[in-house]
Amino acid sequence: MSMDLKATVSGKILVIGPSWVGDMVMAQSLFKELHQLHAGLQLDVLAPAWSRPILERMPEVSHAIDLPFAHGEFGLGKRYKLGRSLRNEQYQQVIVLPNSFKSALVPWFAKIPRRTGWRGEQRGPLLNDCRILDKNRYPLMVQRFVALAYPAQAALHDPIPVPQLVSSKQSALQAVADLGLGWTSDTSVLALCPGAEFGDAKQWPAEHYAAVAEEYSHRGWRIALMGSAKDRGVCEQIVARLPHGLQPQCDNLAGRTSLAQVIDLLSLAKAVVSNDSGLMHISAALHRPLVAVYGSTSADFTPPLSDQVQLLHTDISCRPCFKRQCPYGHKRCLTELLPQQVLKALDNLLGGVQLAQLL
Repeated sequence: MSMDLKATVSGKILVIGPSWVGDMVMAQSLFKELHQLHAGLQLDVLAPAWSRPILERMPEVSHAIDLPFAHGEFGLGKRYKLGRSLRNEQYQQVIVLPNSFKSALVPWFAKIPRRTGWRGEQRGPLLNDCRILDKNRYPLMVQRFVALAYPAQAALHDPIPVPQLVSSKQSALQAVADLGLGWTSDTSVLALCPGAEFGDAKQWPAEHYAAVAEEYSHRGWRIALMGSAKDRGVCEQIVARLPHGLQPQCDNLAGRTSLAQVIDLLSLAKAVVSNDSGLMHISAALHRPLVAVYGSTSADFTPPLSDQVQLLHTDISCRPCFKRQCPYGHKRCLTELLPQQVLKALDNLLGGVQLAQLL
């Protein structure tokens, strides 16, 4: 690391966090890198209020500061007021992760001496450390985040630190009690995450999830269906497809949990199957054995960052298309990825975990 960077950045750094669950999880790699570069660092994160449960489970974050804006709101006056209120914090640097113009306004109003971020939306005048992104040099989003911890053009440490959310056993057991789940330390829980905010071209079919749930229910596992209120319908379809005798082994938690509870409950899961979604990234950051199912999207840009992951996708010619809805209406990239493939991947992962525990 250059001595110039040490001279300009001292004890307090502010990060303007991203607006998506998966991106916020991946930002922890940047937070870890900043702590490696700056001993005794106080790292604060300014981000949407919904992200606080994630930030609270990142030991690297000293303070989470809620952004008082609705999604997409410009709110120039409110941004000026927030920026002025941050002047007394005496941050030495701010790193702006979103590429929008408005995301760079608060640091500028706060008069933070060093304002770092990638060039975008003509916001160059607001950032005095404005970088031009070389997408070939940094093909992964996590690399683009971590690169902002270094001077421009500096080489990144290899390997990049991976996210690792910390959920306390006490908070996890409290979530179990609050939801009346009755799980114990002996309960083997398979978490299924069948939703996707992006669109149904990322959603593995409910009947495929049900086949996996049925197999693991027969093995004596508890099935936990995770998601938001929007995912309640698909989760109900999965339960309905199970034999009646197995349905009581399935807990449909979609729409019943806070984000904090979801994180804590996922920390108790023995394994997870998920679409490409925010919950996929949370599961990876909790280092749960994870099978990630890809449809219209690809893991080439934002893969789950863990060593206990198996990525599954079909190789049909039209994927990845990155569309919210299948342009052809057949969703073959998902329907042709069969439950047997997911079950085999799960068994491989769990066999490796069990072997590691014996060694």
